[in-house]
Amino acid sequence: MADFSDRVHRAHTHGHGGGGGDQRNLPTHIAAQLASAGQKTDTGGQPWEGRNLAEGTSHTHQYPGDQGTTDPALQEVFDAFVAGEIDEAAVVDALRNVRIFAPVVAQLSQAEITEAGLVSDKESDMALVSIQAPDGRKALPIFTAVDALTGWHDLARPVAADMRKTALSAVEDDNQLIVINPGQNLTFVLRRPAFWAIAKGQEWVPSYRNSQVAQALQDIAAPISAVTAVEAAPGQGVYSRTADGIVLAGGGHGPELKITLRLALGLTQDQLNHTVQTFQQGLAINPVISELVDSVQISLASAS
Repeated sequence: MADFSDRVHRAHTHGHGGGGGDQRNLPTHIAAQLASAGQKTDTGGQPWEGRNLAEGTSHTHQYPGDQGTTDPALQEVFDAFVAGEIDEAAVVDALRNVRIFAPVVAQLSQAEITEAGLVSDKESDMALVSIQAPDGRKALPIFTAVDALTGWHDLARPVAADMRKTALSAVEDDNQLIVINPGQNLTFVLRRPAFWAIAKGQEWVPSYRNSQVAQALQDIAAPISAVTAVEAAPGQGVYSRTADGIVLAGGGHGPELKITLRLALGLTQDQLNHTVQTFQQGLAINPVISELVDSVQISLASAS
């Protein structure tokens, strides 16, 4: 499994032990928080009694009756993928219209201490949790069940959302990956072209078997005389591994596409370097490659 690191920093309190009679006064804001605990009203004077704190949350009002578990049909797809019965494109297709949970955390932006010595939260923001892929790219974690989310991050609140809208949000927030169920036995990564296809309501075809990508590679290579053929195959980063060690043919974070350039015999080192550089420049400016390919690795081989 890829090691995705959490960008949300959790606060920890540290107690000071000691056998002597040294007494320390608590900081004012800590003392106020303790005074606030257990009160019958909130800091605005409104009673807690009679309130349903769950009613009206994003989970209950958007998906009434939802038990917060993974959709059974989606779970069947996950199981079939782990068993090697379907490919990663089938998993992406199954994710297209499901309900997911995004983790958000409260971030206090402004507070004050009332005349009664209690902390009153004047302003707070709800922020999506972001994580970082091993290669440094920004990723959005999402979950198919509430328990998976709260077990992964005990300070996060699950917010239910439609997968397509979530994909749109990921694009707008410059995420390069969506990581589904991090910390679970099966962690499946949606690379950018896949969740962009979901956002647009289009079918996703992996780049390593996409005819448009194959044609673009041929077009880039055609003017380069030293290249006799160009081949596309799954990159080493397509593959992923379950927590219990099963290798899967999909769901990895990249490189996604392996490009093999077959080269004419007898090239000098300078000619070889120029050939590879020219091909890479062609990849960088090709609009089809930019849209449909997440990441590449280039391999060199002699003409067959």
